[in-house]
Parts: sequence; structure tokens; C-alpha cells
Amino acid sequence: MAADTADPRIPRISLITVCWNVEQTIADTLRSIDTQTYRDFEHIIIDGGSKDSTLALIASAAAENRRVLSGPDGGIYEAMNKGIGLATGDIIGFLNADDIFESSDSLGTVAAALEDEAYDGCYGDLVYISNRHTDRKIRYWKSRAFRSGSFARGWCPPHPTFYVRRSIYDQFGRFDLRYRLAADVELMMRFLEVARIRTIYIPRVLVRMRLGGATNKNVQNISRQNKEVLSALADHGIKVSASMFWAFKIVNRLGQFLMRNRSQDLSA
Repeated sequence: MAADTADPRIPRISLITVCWNVEQTIADTLRSIDTQTYRDFEHIIIDGGSKDSTLALIASAAAENRRVLSGPDGGIYEAMNKGIGLATGDIIGFLNADDIFESSDSLGTVAAALEDEAYDGCYGDLVYISNRHTDRKIRYWKSRAFRSGSFARGWCPPHPTFYVRRSIYDQFGRFDLRYRLAADVELMMRFLEVARIRTIYIPRVLVRMRLGGATNKNVQNISRQNKEVLSALADHGIKVSASMFWAFKIVNRLGQFLMRNRSQDLSA
């Protein structure tokens, strides 16, 4: 019998995409995934029962490492939890159905960072792009290394760049469905502020996100999400000044617009 020469330090990634009626963008997302140079990953698609050509487009891009589950669900976070339940990889991450990887080595960069078992997770930077012109940058979400108390100051990592070990979900739970718009922020808050998992910040852009998601589609949803974040902080016993939280959020958002033209240099 041939010896197993696989390097146990190299993690297998479970990449989850949640979608529903996304025929305009899903092909770009799949192409972005299929051109990744790092190949030790599985791609799990959770479709909410699309009625347009989404499923046909997914079928046209069938791959050995791709699984598709389609049917009604209770929303994006319930669908994400389904994906976590199906994941078999060492590392779990998400790529939204209207987002694309920044480059063909984005997954490889994540895998290299998490070869070091001292870290439970990693995250990087993100750019917001035009819905129609994916090369047109609107905002640059520059992150940084986590510091205790950061969430109370309106900070959080870009969730589409956030990858953690599957064992962390097993230990500390999945998305809390009580939060309709901020379950991703609450989950990262729970992992970083409460559980104190060990993360490494990757100072480069990993993902391009189209504007117009559920949270960012209007001012009302942005306000609702931030109110949910304040509720999550209270639920976890994290002291916060609401006025300071909102002030930091506004400053951070303005900074993202100012930095958009510098993203190429910062992510090099």
C-alpha cells in the first residue's frame, strides 16, 4: 500500500454560498471559485428554491467538489447554518452569491495562514464594488488585528473574509437566528470578544462585494442592523456607549470611501 504523503498541516476548506434568485451574478461567483489555484476545498451551495435560472447556471458549472441543496429556508442565516451542518472541511468560510474573490490565490492565502494551528481563524480586507462594473471600487473595508473591546467601538471584520476552524462552530455555536440582519456580526463578536478565539489578520483584499445586500440596500436596514449589534453587545455583557458606537461607525464608514482609491497599494 502506498504511503499517505498528504501534509496534515494543510487545511481542507469548506466554502459555503447561500443564494436565491441570483441569475445575474451567480456565474461570476462560480467562475471566481473555480479559478482558485488552491484546490483542497469543497463548495457547498444552499439555494432557497430559486425560480429564475440560478439552478440551471449552477448545473452548468457542476464540479466534483461542489454540492447543491435547494429548497425553502427561513432566510440567509438559517441557510448558512445548513451549510455549516454539511461542511466536512477543517476550515469554514462563506462567499456570497453576488461576491467574487479578489484574486485566484485568495483561498490559498487563507489556507497558508491557517496552516499554523496556533490560530483558530483569519480574516482580511474587502472592497465594495459596483453592481455592474466589478472593477469599479466604491468603498475599501480596511480591517486590522482584533483588540478586545473593538466591537463596542463599531468595529468588526468583513464577514466574507472570515474563516474559522469547524471545531470553533462545534464548540461555540452557529448563527443566532434571533438576529435578522446582524447574525454575522453577533457570531464574530461571540467568537472574538467572548470566546477569545485566536485569529490572524491578513493585510490584503480577499473579496470583492457588490453593493446592495440585504443589510446595505437602504438606510432603514443599516440602522436596524446596528441596533441589533447594540442588542448583541448587551446580550454578551459588553459595556458600550451608544453615542460613541454610532460616532465610530460613521467615522469608519467615511474612511472606507476615502480609502477606495488606495486599495491596490494597500493590498499589494
